[in-house]
Amino acid sequence: MSDIIQKLDQMRNRAQMGGGKRRTDTQHSKGKLTARERIDVLLDEGSFEEWDMFVEHDCQDFDMASQKIPGDGVVTGHGSINGRLVFVFSQDFTVFGGSLSAAHARKICKVMDQAMKVGAPVIGLNDSGGARIQEGVASLAGYADVFQRNVLASGVIPQISVIMGPCAGGAVYSPAMTDFIFMVKDTSYMFVTGPDVVKTVTHEEVSAERLGGASTHTVKSGVADLAFENDVEALVQVRRFMNFLPLSNREKPPLRETNDPIERMEISLDTLVPVDALQPYDMQELILKVVDEGDFFETQSEFARNIITGFARMAGTTVGIVANQPMGLAGCLDIESSRKAARFVRFCDCFNIPILTFVDVPGFLPGTAQEYGGIIKHGAKLLFAYAEATVPKVTVITRKAYGGAYDVMSSKHLRGDLNYAWPSAEIAVMGPQGAVEIIFRQDIGDEAKIKERTDKYREKFSNPFVAGRYGFIDDVIMPRNTRFRICRGLKMLANKQLENPLKKHDNIPL
Repeated sequence: MSDIIQKLDQMRNRAQMGGGKRRTDTQHSKGKLTARERIDVLLDEGSFEEWDMFVEHDCQDFDMASQKIPGDGVVTGHGSINGRLVFVFSQDFTVFGGSLSAAHARKICKVMDQAMKVGAPVIGLNDSGGARIQEGVASLAGYADVFQRNVLASGVIPQISVIMGPCAGGAVYSPAMTDFIFMVKDTSYMFVTGPDVVKTVTHEEVSAERLGGASTHTVKSGVADLAFENDVEALVQVRRFMNFLPLSNREKPPLRETNDPIERMEISLDTLVPVDALQPYDMQELILKVVDEGDFFETQSEFARNIITGFARMAGTTVGIVANQPMGLAGCLDIESSRKAARFVRFCDCFNIPILTFVDVPGFLPGTAQEYGGIIKHGAKLLFAYAEATVPKVTVITRKAYGGAYDVMSSKHLRGDLNYAWPSAEIAVMGPQGAVEIIFRQDIGDEAKIKERTDKYREKFSNPFVAGRYGFIDDVIMPRNTRFRICRGLKMLANKQLENPLKKHDNIPL
């Protein structure tokens, strides 16, 4: 018995050493933590239960039979974040560069399968050189097995990817199918083909950072949600982020006690919207002043800055927030903002998270670039997402709600539950000047007449009362009471039940 215990200790020590001290030191020299160190930061102290520590690859080619390390380059298991169950896999770059083998893939698949069974999120800490070349098609099959589970788990359990090193080729598609992607600045990369291949095929010279670094994917492509300065900051923020999410689609969002009174008034909101309809204001200020304790976790903050998405709490319950941002493109909807918001709305609907929408939208961004880029289809994604969502939907129109963009932004016509407007709301087909020049085309050139008609149009529609007469607005509320009205509305909607027609799945305009 003592021999077996001694061997067990030796095996555990061997697995925990990973690729050895030299490779661990190299990892640290790059400012990166090891796979197990990352898990220690991410999970509650002492909560991690490791699985498959002794798994080894079974490749015999290229002298691989003599190169076996217990664990095979990925640490898997389950633990807790603030006492709530999560499953995790953490790729170990010190072992075969974190490359994925058939055995490595089986370990990941095992935790994903179990997470689906018990209803708990999966967090992947990605730091891998890609498919293990020595195994050939077996490693590709392993990736495909992981992809299939990503698809089956989608909408059932939250899937979070943290890119903490290289992620290239087929390896990028698993994170791409997860719900949220976080990256670490300067040390993480994502690309389908690396800089060398790009140079060979297209003759473009580009660095790994510019091709697929954190700034590229959080600002330009929108592939990643947020980028953090280092491993520790990324993992701490993931812990904070998970507090907003339910464990699975079987649960309602978590409830957290708050000392922030539901009836708290914010008098400063009465003057948030400028008198000049062309002057912008910061929608972030409204969000921070109405949510519990000013705690707002924004997603994709650097991408499509004309729309804001993120999570907060109202009366202790998680809500997903979508808000036009007048500080960016005057709050217009464009291709990027439509894609960003549509995916966020669909995530909230998957996981029973109420959607709170703040509207100040003058319309869709005009121009050939938008039309050639398919704004019709991309705008329809956001329309589709709001229309199919069955979770509680509360909308507040703060200023402009023009044209089709009014319809799209969780209007009453898309089964909005509560649609409020501030006194400053303007709900119309288009702005006064444009409308008058179309309706009274014959008067163009007569500035006095155009001004008179524009003033009349503005007087008619620069208020929420026309929409209110039709019942499209449930109430006109004072800005200072916004928090109270939202919280009370969400309480009323807590047990809402609504189902879409029976179908295999929808066909969203991708």
